[in-house]
Amino acid sequence: MISGHIPNSGKPRVLMIMHQEGSTPGRCGMILEEMGYEWVACKPAIGDELPKTLEDYAGAVVFGGPMSANDSDDFIKREIDWMEVPLRENKPFFGICLGAQMLVKHLGGTVKPHDNELAEIGYYPIRPTNEGRMLMEWPDQVYHWHMEGFSLPPDATLLATGETYPNQAFRYGENAWGVQFHSEVTHWMMNRWTTLAAHRFALPGAQKREAHFDGRVQHDQAVSKWLREFLDMWIGPVEKHRT
Repeated sequence: MISGHIPNSGKPRVLMIMHQEGSTPGRCGMILEEMGYEWVACKPAIGDELPKTLEDYAGAVVFGGPMSANDSDDFIKREIDWMEVPLRENKPFFGICLGAQMLVKHLGGTVKPHDNELAEIGYYPIRPTNEGRMLMEWPDQVYHWHMEGFSLPPDATLLATGETYPNQAFRYGENAWGVQFHSEVTHWMMNRWTTLAAHRFALPGAQKREAHFDGRVQHDQAVSKWLREFLDMWIGPVEKHRT
């Protein structure tokens, strides 16, 4: 059973796979709604079943979470195996942080902590590769919340890199994308994360709470613009998916 509202308006639907009971798709969901899509929440961590096919969906987004792609929980293993579905059906797939790390694991790559146990929690610079620069304009800094990074999967194209964690964004095949950062975070979500997980600020490399909001003032306009342009490139206009 998939949680949340099951749309019946005839609008194309996007499957949103999230990892905590209180999770929301944030700005990603808002922009897709503005584009004319509806989204359906699926939370395998609390018992929701993943669909066997995406034939009823225009695409799928897998979000982040406090768990690791290396955890032994059954739902983690099921999600990693499930990623065969969008890849096989060539459906638009977007993995964010944990979602990207799960895709990397599915593709035979590795997920592990930084060699010096550094975290990226706050705003940090990224640089597009030549391939990434050809696709779109990228923000100078993006919001992170992670203690692990991923290798570049075989046959994937690196689109953006960073100093502490070199693999920040990649594309696999025609329609599968993964990013290490959180362009979907709203001001409300940032308040929630920096309150409930304030203990993470003690990790090596993490920024203090004040720096998160200072960074948002400086960089969020460019990050929001990037996400809008990315989603338009990723999934396209609703007319493309109407039956």
